[in-house]
Amino acid sequence: MDTSARKYGRVDDAFVGELAAIVGKDKVSTSDSVCQQHGQDESYHPNMPPDVVIFPQSTEQVSAVVKACAAKSIPVIPFGAGTSLEGHVAATHGGVSIDLSEMNAILEVHNEDLDVVVQPGVRRMQLNAHLRDTGLFFPVDPGADASIGGMVATRASGTNTVRYGAMRENVMALQVVLADGRIIRTSSRAKKSAAGYDLTHLFIGSEGTLGVITEITLKLYGIPEAVSSAVCPFPSVDNAVNTVIATIQSGVPVARIEFLDDASMDSVNSYSKLNYTVAPTLFFEFHGSEAGVAEQAEMVSEIAAEYGGTNFQWATKQEDRDRLWHARHNAYYAARSRHPGTKGVIGDACVPISRLAEAITIAKMDMDQTPIPTYIVGHVGDGNFHTLYMIDPDDPSQEKEAKKSVERTVKMAISMGGTCTGEHGVGMGKIDYLRDEHGDAIDVMSSIKVALDPLNIMNPDKVVLV
Repeated sequence: MDTSARKYGRVDDAFVGELAAIVGKDKVSTSDSVCQQHGQDESYHPNMPPDVVIFPQSTEQVSAVVKACAAKSIPVIPFGAGTSLEGHVAATHGGVSIDLSEMNAILEVHNEDLDVVVQPGVRRMQLNAHLRDTGLFFPVDPGADASIGGMVATRASGTNTVRYGAMRENVMALQVVLADGRIIRTSSRAKKSAAGYDLTHLFIGSEGTLGVITEITLKLYGIPEAVSSAVCPFPSVDNAVNTVIATIQSGVPVARIEFLDDASMDSVNSYSKLNYTVAPTLFFEFHGSEAGVAEQAEMVSEIAAEYGGTNFQWATKQEDRDRLWHARHNAYYAARSRHPGTKGVIGDACVPISRLAEAITIAKMDMDQTPIPTYIVGHVGDGNFHTLYMIDPDDPSQEKEAKKSVERTVKMAISMGGTCTGEHGVGMGKIDYLRDEHGDAIDVMSSIKVALDPLNIMNPDKVVLV
């Protein structure tokens, strides 16, 4: 069914009053500024504000709100921290934005079992600050201080994925409010289970289209005894990426390997007031015992030297490592600072590691043909790289040119056995590529969507169109 023809209910004063009776009058807002804030993420996609924003305090309140919306066929758009990059929070048909930021309690920490139960509004940095004295940490690090609920919904990953895995590998169980208001638990705290369908992984990456996640059980890890980071420039993109491939194929248990091209290094130096060599560069981090970290670092140094990377700058002190990774995480904002008034169109391809050098080389050649300022960064330890185009939002031709280049890169990645999105998710921006990647499996996804959300009220027009 074409969503443009679907009839949704109207949010009127009576319905706003109904919401206020559920969550409290002070937890409901129809102000233009609040609604505008909740219709826009960090991407170039246009602002599409909801009609009303609510700030629930409990799963029961979320359930009651969703039931009220279902009764009137009013769209429901979950909102975390607003750091997504593919228009995930856009209210394409108006409706209710459920801002989960005030459901931000860390409910249970089980030190002996290495797991934690949190509400969806808990931020990544908040969680690790809370865990610091326990000797444990949560490793998934997408860069932004995203909410845990949002990270689950978009199947986030980030800089530590090469060693610790993405959200897919680190979520044990969920509590979810379905489109009819039912509350379910998808699994337990057991480390493994063969009991029934794997509902947990169905909702990881569902982007709010199947339900509202209201509680999450996560795996935790011990803080490593020793940590060392390094920055190393290379004479070419090919040399840098081949170092990554050789490192992974050699079985070195490196915790992080990040790539920045020369343009990205230039903007990072300026933005973060650093003086790294302006060249294709790898950022490394090693975790383990003192002896293990030293051995890993030596092995990688030898591999890098074979590809012309010799000028390692090491960081072993916490404050130096923090500064290094803060600079890496700010690469997007560094690029924006070089081009005031621009917005970023971001590609997010991921390929098998053996094809990574070829993929990045082809993508960079394509990007160099555009008149738009472009950058490449990536979590290259797992084959994921991001193409960034800084466009003038008032010049439609630039957006068109950038999206064409992204499409060429995406189709190239899919032809190599890769994916159109390694971590940012589908949202509105990647829908057109899913059939190229998944074929008839898209019809199965649509069937699941219809079965769980027959009214199509849960974040409509994202992931699959029904």
